[in-house]
Parts: sequence; structure tokens; C-alpha cells
Amino acid sequence: MAEKNYYDILGVKKDASAADIKKRYRKLVRQYHPDVSDDPDADSKIAEINNAYETIRDEEKRAEYDAMLDNPFAGQGGGFSSQSASGGQGGYRWEDIKDQFGDGEAYGDGGFRFDDIFSAFGRGARGSASGQSQRGGFGSQDSKGQDQHAEITVDLASVYNGDDYSIKLNVPIRQPNGSVEYDNKTLKIKIPKGITDGKQIRLAGQGAAGIGGGKNGDLFLKVKIRHADNIRIEGADVYQTVNIAPWEAALGEKINVSTPAGTLAVTVPKNSKSGSNLRLKGKGIPAKKAGDLYLTLNIVNPDISTEAATQAYEQLKQAFADINISR
Repeated sequence: MAEKNYYDILGVKKDASAADIKKRYRKLVRQYHPDVSDDPDADSKIAEINNAYETIRDEEKRAEYDAMLDNPFAGQGGGFSSQSASGGQGGYRWEDIKDQFGDGEAYGDGGFRFDDIFSAFGRGARGSASGQSQRGGFGSQDSKGQDQHAEITVDLASVYNGDDYSIKLNVPIRQPNGSVEYDNKTLKIKIPKGITDGKQIRLAGQGAAGIGGGKNGDLFLKVKIRHADNIRIEGADVYQTVNIAPWEAALGEKINVSTPAGTLAVTVPKNSKSGSNLRLKGKGIPAKKAGDLYLTLNIVNPDISTEAATQAYEQLKQAFADINISR
């Protein structure tokens, strides 16, 4: 074992909570990252910190490591290497960077920028400090690369019909001479029909590079649905505010409404009130279990801009003179 155990390396107590361990790890990454630290041993320290965190952040690995601390003479053939770097990145963990800076976002035009995130850490995409595996530090040479997570914004129409998107990846690559160059990649994304807000699309092999011939990690894109201001989404159900005239609400009439499911002919019930919902079953997001579309009625009074319009309102007032409105 190393002279300092993993808890000492991170500066936490052995009974520290997962939240405290993560908080401490993030602080150390900011302190010792080679792009911000003047410490000549920053590279080795960050690798040591990553390796310690990779073990005690995982419940099973932590239990195994604690058992080894309690009985240091058992199972000496394996052990935990203190020189293994996290996920082959050597200087950062994607999950913790995105916690601080937010996920990268793929916008409607498919533009996806990693550089805004990586510029905060500069040389983030360099190789492992030791070439050992991330898998608990047991020395395997074929570790899978780190999975990466980001967000893609898609139109509501794409969710209803399915669509093809392109995203551009601007990924920093650490060069042998220490410089950073950017590799531009364009990926074609299939937006599945019926996917709901917050679900993820998995792109196999598009995450961080593997170590020692190991497979690349995966890229997970969390779907964010873009829609008009008069629409809100709850799961697979869609709520759309629809403006109607007072006489349409009072008399009940058929109207045509442009909806995400297409233009639909809808009958407004007689004596409808503002805020009431018309439910169109199965016209929400066409997920595995299709949602419903709710049309929320909003009665809009026309502007009085002519003498004729004023007289029409006066006649309406006289016609309903006996009506008592509760206020």
C-alpha cells in the first residue's frame, strides 16, 4: 500500500459521506489541475487524486478498500494502484466538470461546443498518467473510456414525427508537444419518434477514448424539447393554450386549431369558460403509451376600435342586464 491511504489523499475522514467526498474531490481538481496550478508535481498529484476518488466514490470498491485497510496483509496479490488516472483523461472527470459548468448543449442548428467547457481546464483531454486501468486500480490494460453526457435541444415536431439531426463536436486533443488542437467531428443523430423530455439517446463509442486498446466510452445526449410559449409538456401529455372569441365560447362552435399533432377540427362546448381544458385523447407525444393533448381555452375580447363595435357591446350589455356576476 501507499504511505497515504485514499482518505488521506483526499483529505477526508474514513466515515465521510459521498457528498463530502465529491465536494472535496472537486476542490482538489480545481487546486491541482496542471493548467491552473504552479505545483511542479501537479500531473502526478491529479492522477493520485483521481485514482483515490475513483475507488472510494464507488460503494462496492470503497467497501473492498476499507476491508483492505482493516486487514492490510490479506489479498496482497491485487491491491489498489495509487498511480491510476481517472477514465484515461488524466486530469478531469466529465461528470464533475458538468456539475460545475453545465452540460454541453446541442442547439437547433446542431452546433455542439465542448470547447467552452474544456477551456476552463485547458489540457483536459490528455492520456493516462500511468496507463493503468480505472477499474479499481487493479492494473488491467484494456479499460473502457469514460462515458460522456451532454444535452441536445430538439423541436417538438421532431418528437412527434421522428427526425434526423447533426451535431458538431469540437473536441480538444492533447498533442505530444504539449499543445492543444481541436478535432471537429459531425455525428448524425436519429431522434426517435415519441421520445419524451429528459430521456437520453446513447451514441455507442462516441465518449472518451479507451485505455490500452479498450473500447471507447459512450456519449449520452439528454433530450430537451423546444416548443412554443403557449405549450407546456408533462411527460407525454401536451398542454396548449388556444385563444377563442367570446361568442365561440358562449354559443359553442367548431374551430380549426394548429397543434403539434397537425391541424385539428375541434368543437368548443357551449358556455365554455376561460381556463377549461378540452382533452384530445392520444394526440399528445406518441410515446410507447401515447399522451393526450389538452387545449386550454383562453377567451379573448376583440378591441373596440369602431362605432359599430361599441354599439354591439352596448346591445350585449342590455341583453344581459339581468345577469348577476359574482365578483
